[in-house]
Amino acid sequence: MPKAVNVRVTTMDAELEFAIQPSTTGKQLFDQVVKTIGLREVWYFGLQYMDGKGYYTWLKLDKKVSSQDVKKENPLQFKFRAKFFPEDVSEELIQDITQKLFFLQVKEGILSDEVYCPPETAVLLASYSVQAKFGDYNKEAHRSGYLVSERLLPNRVLDQHKLSREQWEERIQVWHEEHGGMLKEDAMLEYLKIAQDLEMYGVNYFQIKNKKGTELWLGVDALGLNIYEKDDKLSPKIGFPWSEIRNISFNDKKFIIKPIDKKSPDFVFLAPRLRINKRILQLCMGNHELYMRRRKPDTIEVQQMKAQAREEKQQKQQERAQLDNEKKKREAIEREKEQMEREKKDLMMRLYQFEEKTKKAERDLQDQMQRAMMLEQERRRAEDEAARLESSGRLPCWLKRSSPARLRTRRRTRSSWLRSWQSTQPRSPCWRRPRNSRRRRPTHGSSGPRRLRTT
Repeated sequence: MPKAVNVRVTTMDAELEFAIQPSTTGKQLFDQVVKTIGLREVWYFGLQYMDGKGYYTWLKLDKKVSSQDVKKENPLQFKFRAKFFPEDVSEELIQDITQKLFFLQVKEGILSDEVYCPPETAVLLASYSVQAKFGDYNKEAHRSGYLVSERLLPNRVLDQHKLSREQWEERIQVWHEEHGGMLKEDAMLEYLKIAQDLEMYGVNYFQIKNKKGTELWLGVDALGLNIYEKDDKLSPKIGFPWSEIRNISFNDKKFIIKPIDKKSPDFVFLAPRLRINKRILQLCMGNHELYMRRRKPDTIEVQQMKAQAREEKQQKQQERAQLDNEKKKREAIEREKEQMEREKKDLMMRLYQFEEKTKKAERDLQDQMQRAMMLEQERRRAEDEAARLESSGRLPCWLKRSSPARLRTRRRTRSSWLRSWQSTQPRSPCWRRPRNSRRRRPTHGSSGPRRLRTT
């Protein structure tokens, strides 16, 4: 029995290992990979490997794996990558797994600077990348420095501007806060919708030369072929949309593009190797096939996939709405609980203050009672001493105790004498002494008040 061959396939987020037979074809290996990861939109993807001369090429699905020029390693190394790109990601990408694989691959291309991205756009894309990984911004969970270990911007952008990494992270965080409530899958899709407008998005570049020997770039993408100058991969000088190309062929290193307009001349260029021309032709055929397919009604398989994707999306939205509703309820309960805790603390504080006041009042009352008792004791001792002195006859007359009846009799006698005396005095305007006049002292031996002279 032939010995099995170990194979390692690296996707954008996982490593898969298989044992294949020498007779296994590229199609069989590819089907095993897509079945393992649950991918149905298989027409965008392929298996890439490094050949014996160090060039990356795509595995031919109709040939045996062992018959292709795969670099001899154990296990054999393959990369599962997007080979063709959609014209509009929001309309064509159906499955979440497809969107995720495209998102990770495009993100890697931007961060490695294979796809040029302006600084402002790079910051916005980074914020969607953060949303796709962390979800909604949370002030408590996402504290300062939560992006330190993340690779978010191309080194070119970091080097071009005199901003610290912390300042870049602050800018990304501001945008991250704006994406609140966005699902992670939606954040990936928004990332791709912005990235697909970049000039180098989805373009496979090949070094070529024209008939004069001038070095150029040939770009193959979903819409056609473009010719670029050597120092500018952003602005094509000549474009050939698929709808305007009649035929594409190559002869050895010579590659020929024939326009539909027969009056237009053929465009001929030279590739450095025959293998490059074969690769260019494969990409042209695949992109043209997808271009024509997009302009036809969807197949039954695609319609079923889209219907299933819509149902899954609606279910996710319902689950998200339910989670949001539960979250709001929990937050309301937490707020109510916090309010009750605050009220409880306030009541406890007021109770404590009331108890302190009560204790102070009790202490004051106790002190007053003690003082009253002491005064009462002093009074009793004084009365006892006075009674003792009175009984012994040694109490002075002015200290002798008078009975209440005797005191009342004295007051009545004094009051009646004053009334009788006042009645004998003549009433005169001069009766009242002026405020500043001096009172005349009575002479010795006179009794009672002296009558004032009137003029």
